[in-house]
Amino acid sequence: MYTLPKIERFNQNVLSKFYIYNSVFITLPFDAIDNTGVLLPLFTEVCDQGFKNKLSPIEIVNAFAAKYLDNASEEEKINLLFRFIQYVERQIVLFDAIEDAAFPIVNNMEGRGSLREVKEHCEDKVKKEELKAFLNDFKIRTVLTAHPTQFYPGAVLGIITDLTQAIRSNDLNTIKELLAQLGKTPFIKKEKPSPYDEAVSLIWYLENVFYQTSGEMIQFLQKNIYHEQAIPNAIINLGFWPGGDRDGNPFVTPEITMMVAERLRTSILKCYYYDIRKLKRKLTFPGIDYLIAELENAVYRSVFYSKGDVFIELKTFIDTLELIKSICVDKHRSLYLDEINDLINKVNTFGFHFASLDIRQNSNIHNKVLSTIFKLPELKEKGFENYFDLSDADRTELISNFSGSISLNLCIDEQVQQTLESIIAIKNIQEKNGELGANRYIISNNESALNVLETLALFRMCNWKNPSIDIVPLFESVEDLQKAHQVMEQLYTNTSYLKHLKRRGYKQTIMLGFSDGTKDGGYLMANWSIYKAKEAITKMSRKYGIKVVFFDGRGGPPARGGGKTHKFYASLGSEIEHQEIQLTIQGQTISSNFGTLDSCRYNLENLLSAGISNELFEGKDNNLSLQDKSIIDELAELGFQKYLEFKSHPKFIPYLEKRSTLNYYSKTNIGSRPSKRNTTEELNFSDLRAIPFVGSWSQMKQNVPGFFGVGTALKHFESTNQWEKVQDLFDRSLFFRTLLENSMMSIEKSFFPLTQYMENDKEFGSFWQIIFEEFQQTKRLLLKISGQQELMENYPDGKASIKMREDIVLPLLTIQQYALMKINEIKEGSTSSDLLSIYEKLVTRSLFGNTNASRNSA
Repeated sequence: MYTLPKIERFNQNVLSKFYIYNSVFITLPFDAIDNTGVLLPLFTEVCDQGFKNKLSPIEIVNAFAAKYLDNASEEEKINLLFRFIQYVERQIVLFDAIEDAAFPIVNNMEGRGSLREVKEHCEDKVKKEELKAFLNDFKIRTVLTAHPTQFYPGAVLGIITDLTQAIRSNDLNTIKELLAQLGKTPFIKKEKPSPYDEAVSLIWYLENVFYQTSGEMIQFLQKNIYHEQAIPNAIINLGFWPGGDRDGNPFVTPEITMMVAERLRTSILKCYYYDIRKLKRKLTFPGIDYLIAELENAVYRSVFYSKGDVFIELKTFIDTLELIKSICVDKHRSLYLDEINDLINKVNTFGFHFASLDIRQNSNIHNKVLSTIFKLPELKEKGFENYFDLSDADRTELISNFSGSISLNLCIDEQVQQTLESIIAIKNIQEKNGELGANRYIISNNESALNVLETLALFRMCNWKNPSIDIVPLFESVEDLQKAHQVMEQLYTNTSYLKHLKRRGYKQTIMLGFSDGTKDGGYLMANWSIYKAKEAITKMSRKYGIKVVFFDGRGGPPARGGGKTHKFYASLGSEIEHQEIQLTIQGQTISSNFGTLDSCRYNLENLLSAGISNELFEGKDNNLSLQDKSIIDELAELGFQKYLEFKSHPKFIPYLEKRSTLNYYSKTNIGSRPSKRNTTEELNFSDLRAIPFVGSWSQMKQNVPGFFGVGTALKHFESTNQWEKVQDLFDRSLFFRTLLENSMMSIEKSFFPLTQYMENDKEFGSFWQIIFEEFQQTKRLLLKISGQQELMENYPDGKASIKMREDIVLPLLTIQQYALMKINEIKEGSTSSDLLSIYEKLVTRSLFGNTNASRNSA
C-alpha cells in the first residue's frame, strides 16, 4: 500500500482531528463556554488582522470590544480575556493529545534512526560484528531534571495520557468525558511543589514509559544483534536530578535526597513485582513455580511491608531469574523465554536504583563551607587557617594531601551541616540501592582544578577515604569552556586525584552547560566553545590514558542545546570521545519527547543510532578540517562580539524587566527552585537563571538567544565576497548544518508583529529595532544558505505543527502583551492603579498556555 508523505499524514491525523474534536468543546455544558467558544475565533481573527495592520495589543483588544461587545467595561473585558485563556489552555491540551496519538503514524517508527534500520544497515555493510563490539561498551544516559519548564499539573498530564488513548481508539464518548473533565480541572498550582513532589511527578515517567521502552529496546538488541546471548553492558542508563540538585535550591535537603532515593527503589521494585506476577501466571511448571513464588513474596514484602528494608539482595534476585531461565530452557522447551529474558534485562539495567540520583552543588557554596570548616581548631593546626590566602599551588598541595575526618558535631553552621550530610546521604543510598543509586557529584560553576580537589577533600572529611563517587566538573561560561582542558590536565597530573581516577577505572565524566553558555556568549559562540572544549579535553584525556565521558546539560529550545539533538551526536567525528551519550532531559522535553511509549522509543533509538552512525558509518567523514574550524572560529567570534555589544547595551536588563515576563516566572509555582540565584531586589545578569532568561524572550516571540549574532556573522562573509566558504561548509558539514537549522527553528517560532508597537516606545524603541534588524538579517541569510524559500521547509510536519500551535496561542500572546502594556501605563502614571494586580495575574496566567503550546520554549 502506498504510504502518504509525512506532511499529508500529519494533516490527516493531527490537523483534521483537531478541528473535529475542538468543535466538541462548544457542546460541553459549562457556564459561558458556548459564548467563549463563539467569541474566541472572532478574537483570533481580529488579532491576526490587527497585527497585519501594525496595531498594538491594546488597540486590538479595544477594536474587538468595540465590534463584538456591548459597551463592555474594563472589568468585563478582563473577565472575557481570562475565559479566553482558560479555553485556549484546553485547546493546547487537546492538540498535544492528538499529536501524541498520531506520533507512530506521522513518524516512521522503523525508519531512519530506528534500531531496525541500524541492524539492516549494518547487515548491508557487513558490519554486524563491529556493531556488536561497539555496543559492548557504548551507553546512552538520559538524565531527568526538575527544571521548571513544565506548566501542566499532574492531573492534566493524566488527562493528556487518557485522552491520547481515546483519540487513538476514536472513542468519541470517552473523548467527550475527558474534555468535560478537562474543563473542570484547574491548571493552576496554588503552592510551589517541593523537590519531593517534583521527584514523584517524574518517577511516573520512569514507571510508565522508560521502564517498558528500555526493556523492549534491550530485548530487540539481544534477539537481533546478540542472538539471544546476554548483553555484557548496560546500554541504557537513566539519571535523576530531583531531590539531588542542590544548586540554588535551598529546599533540597539531605532528608529529601534520602526520601527520593527510597522512592526510586520502591518504584523499581514495584515494577518488578508486577512483571513477576504476570510471569507467575505463565510459569506454572514443576521446578519453577516455587522459585517464582518465593521471588514474588520477597519483592512484595520489600515494596509493601518494608520500612526501608529490602528482603532480597540484587545478586540473589538475578541468580534466581537465571536459574528459572536455565530450567525453562533445559526442561520446558524455552516456553516464555522472551518474558524471562525481558525481566532479566530490566533487572540488569535498573538494579535496585531505577535511575542514578546525581548530587549537584555550586563551587561558590563549597568555598563558603570550606572557609567555615577551616576555622575549626583541628584544621587550624594542619595549616588550613589561611587557606584562601595561599597561592593556587600551595592550596593544591595542601588540599591534595588532606587526610582524616572532622566531627559533624563541631559544625554548627547549617550550610556546612547540609553539605556534609548530603555526602553522607550518598554513602547511605549506595548501601541500600547499590553504587549506581548515587555515584556522581556535580560541581556547577567549576572554574579550576581546585574546585574538584576541594570537593574530593569534602568526602574525606566525612570519613569516606576512598569514595565510590565520580566528581563531575561542570563548565558553563565561555571563559571556563576555553580553559577546561587545562583544568583537566592539572587534575590528570595530580597524584592524589590520579589515584582516585584509578579506583574509578581511569574514567572521568565532564559536564558542559549549553544554557548558561548561550546566556553568557550567544548562540554561535556557546555551541562552538562546547565543541572545541570537547575536542581539546578529548585530546588531553587521550594523552594521559583517561577515558573521558561528556555529559551535556541541554534544555528544550535550540538556545539551551535542544532542537535536533541526535543530529549533533551523529556529527561529532572521531576527534571527540563518544563512547557514551549523556544529556539532561528537562521539563517540557520530558513530556513532549519522552512522554509516551512511542515518542520515548523513537527518541531513545535516535540517540542510540546517532552514536552508532558516528562510530561505524560517518566517523572521520564528520571531522572538521583546519580550514573549516577557522571559518567557524571567525563566525563565532563575530557573533560573540555582536552579542556582547547587545548584552552590554544599557537598556538590556531594563528591557527584560519592564517589557518581558521575566519578573513573573517566580509567581507561576511550577518548580521548587527560586528563579534567581540570590534574594536581592536588584536584578544582576549573573544571577539570572537561564530558564526565565530564555523563556522571557520566547514569551515575547523574539527568541533572541537562539539567533542573535548569527546574521551578523554570516553577513560578514557575504559582504567580503567569501560566501562560498560558508556555503560549502553548510553543504558538507552535518555539525554546521544542524547548528544553523536549529537556529532556523528559533526564527520560525518568532513573531515580531506582536511587539512591533515597541518600535515607537520612547525608552526602548531603538533597542527593539536592534533586535528586529538582526532577526531580519539572520532570517534572510539562513534562507540563502539553505536554499529554501521558507524556513524549515525540509521539515514540513514540524513547520506545520509550529504554525498550528502559534495560531492556537495567538490570543494568549496578545492578551499577555495587552496586560504588560497596561501594567506599564499604570507604573508610568498614565492610568489608575486599581487593576494592577489583575493585569499581573493576566500575565502570569498567559505564561502557562504560551509555554505549553511551544513544547520546548524554555
